[in-house]
Amino acid sequence: MSFHWLKHYMPRGLYGRAALILLLPVVTLQLVVSVVFVQRHFEDVSSQMSRELAREIELAVAQPALAEPLALELITVPESALPAENERRWYDFSGLVVTRTLERFVSGTERILLPDDDYVILYLRDGETLTQVRFSRRRASPTNAHQLFVNMMVFGVLMTVIAFLYLRNQLRPITELARAAEAFGRGRHEPYAPAGAVEVRAAGSAFLDMRNRIERQIEQRTMMLSGVSHDLRTPITRLKLGLSMLEDDEREPLERDVEDMQRLIDAFLDFARGDTQGGEAEPTDPIELVEGIVADARRAGKDVTVASAEGAGEVTLRPAAMRRALENLIGNAVRYGTRCEVSVALTEKSLRLRVEDDGPGIAPERREDALRPFVRLDPARNQDKGTGVGLGLAIAADIARAHGGVLRLGQSDSLGGLRADIVIAR
Repeated sequence: MSFHWLKHYMPRGLYGRAALILLLPVVTLQLVVSVVFVQRHFEDVSSQMSRELAREIELAVAQPALAEPLALELITVPESALPAENERRWYDFSGLVVTRTLERFVSGTERILLPDDDYVILYLRDGETLTQVRFSRRRASPTNAHQLFVNMMVFGVLMTVIAFLYLRNQLRPITELARAAEAFGRGRHEPYAPAGAVEVRAAGSAFLDMRNRIERQIEQRTMMLSGVSHDLRTPITRLKLGLSMLEDDEREPLERDVEDMQRLIDAFLDFARGDTQGGEAEPTDPIELVEGIVADARRAGKDVTVASAEGAGEVTLRPAAMRRALENLIGNAVRYGTRCEVSVALTEKSLRLRVEDDGPGIAPERREDALRPFVRLDPARNQDKGTGVGLGLAIAADIARAHGGVLRLGQSDSLGGLRADIVIAR
């Protein structure tokens, strides 16, 4: 049997499911006990008491002198005193049993009134005579049966609250571990100390060991690449010095080649060293950030405009890294197209930064390859258009992942070229 349809109605959060696990057995148990008690005990006792009372009423009606010893009040009333219908409070379930039993075993019953928990009033007809019989409600049904339901509900709620508080203390370390893991996945370092049950502590300790190993590896890689960077720049500097002694006609082409080599090496080292993800995350206005980047691009002579800016507020970002990602996307857009539009959409759940151009775009089957490092797409992205090494989109994708987001490529509806979206969950 498949229960996939039930998932749509189940709570998504851990606390909601824990509350459901606690409440479902308690509520089910109370319902079962209530039904069994009402059917097997309460109704049977009320029916038995009402049958005994019916015999006494029959005897008192036949011999009025016995009414007082039997604690029954018998009064002859006029026809106008007869109520229009039986009376019972809607929640008086034992009154159903009393009414049904008395109507069955007391002859001549016209009306039965159960106005409260103190008295029961019967109207009996014997020929032309209408008699009112009044007696205590305690003689017809148990009066303290509700105490079971009250106690069961009170203690059931109390124990459920206590159990939920205890369970919440057990679940809190799990939520803290999830929050620390999510923050580390977005490039933030939040303090975390293992707590809770043994299994949760083991998972927390494993997470801390993993985080420390990753941080040590990043630090070692950064130190190694810093040394490599120094070693590579030294011969390039010697080449520049050697070229400066040549004639101008021979020197200028070679210097351009050396400059291109320098730029390519710097781009590779930045990508490998992870500098694109550096800097501390801080509350940032994405609209203001985009407008500043577009203004800088326009001052550089690029045809870049802000197409739209929706929403308002701040998002926790690394401004330097996000600027690098957008500058890479804008640089690709104006390199392979003639016009670029940038838009921002900020909602309660996500931030979307969109860069569109009017260039040739990228075929759908090649978009995943375009996000890989050192991938050049020809002829869609002609190498004659620039001297890049295929790291622009890869760096932007890494920055998006470092912020807990993703870089998506598509076709621009307005310009017809490439559309690059950086989507970050808030």
